[in-house]
Amino acid sequence: MKVAIYSRVFEAAQKDDVLKLLHQLNEKQIEPVLYDSFYHQIRHLLPEDFSCSVFSSTHELNDQFECLISLGGDGTLLDTVTLVRDKKIPLLGINFGRLGFLASIGREELDSAVASLTNHTYVKEDRTLLHLESNLSLFGDTPYALNELAIQKLDTSSMIKIHTYLNGAFLNTYWADGLIVATPTGSTGYSLSCNGPVVFPDSGSFVITPVAPHNLNVRPIVVPDTNVISFEIESRSDSFLCTLDSRKEIVSKHVQLAVKKEGFNIQLIRLNENSFLQTLRNKLSWGLDRRN
Repeated sequence: MKVAIYSRVFEAAQKDDVLKLLHQLNEKQIEPVLYDSFYHQIRHLLPEDFSCSVFSSTHELNDQFECLISLGGDGTLLDTVTLVRDKKIPLLGINFGRLGFLASIGREELDSAVASLTNHTYVKEDRTLLHLESNLSLFGDTPYALNELAIQKLDTSSMIKIHTYLNGAFLNTYWADGLIVATPTGSTGYSLSCNGPVVFPDSGSFVITPVAPHNLNVRPIVVPDTNVISFEIESRSDSFLCTLDSRKEIVSKHVQLAVKKEGFNIQLIRLNENSFLQTLRNKLSWGLDRRN
């Protein structure tokens, strides 16, 4: 069995956990294949008799991999989405970051995670992606996102007007600093911080959330993910900021954008004892009211 391992940046505080993970994988005869830049950051820490393979691009990943392990926070796991693409390799996120909605397996659960991989007792959850279309090529060959698309004004420029349509029918003009279209997975991210609702991962919907709207009666709305959501931008500036998860491009205001459901899904691994409700309670402290 092989697993790929990805991390953005290695920190000294992670040393013991990383070495523990690699040791346990070897013990269970699971071959770790490390992302090239991560391997070069930690190779001086590895035992002399330790050997492993490396990979540097999505083209080196195939169906021989049991999963791809992300070591870091949610941003690190979002990076891996652009690596696995449509290869149907499940993602297992181990949280070395802060909150960890996506990378929900704590470093104290390393033993359980390796045991689940060994015994195939984990659960794979399908997560919807959104796909960005435009009349100008944007984001290369990865024009999709697991969390959200965000359209935002640049720096200190004036608010922008975002004319928004559902399947060609006019929905609203948002006078705002920006607009977010989030998947159910992304509903607990940027959208939530802008007062968007929490949506269950299997709800089959998109959340449209304005960022600092000028009209106080404008609120987030949940729409079926069968809709194509399109936009026309008006701005005093010549361009605006467009982001897919943690990737961004500066785009001319004359570019036309549309969002729809991507043609493939991403699979996230969770341990049997974890669930979305447990994650909400653990990360948002729901149910911990003293009156309970």
